Amino acid sequence: MTEEHFTALLTAAEAKKEERGYSLPEGRSLTLYVASNGASLTVSRVQAAKLEKGLIHAQTIKGERYLVALEDCFGGSIDAPPSGGRKAGFL
Repeated sequence: MTEEHFTALLTAAEAKKEERGYSLPEGRSLTLYVASNGASLTVSRVQAAKLEKGLIHAQTIKGERYLVALEDCFGGSIDAPPSGGRKAGFL
């Protein structure tokens, strides 16, 4: 992934630039897809991220922190915001 690709992903997710990186609006998150030397990693439910010296610092909704190389990240997806919710049971 290039820096432009990463920035486009954050822009599409409506992330806001802050002092310490980018944060996504409440209820939004994104997923990063990373692979290196045949091993893959999916970092899901990312709520905050920043790019620093070729490294993506990602923080999930649960507070987990990941550091991955920008060059090893090959894609990302934007998770849909939660809808009004479905009631349990049959419709």
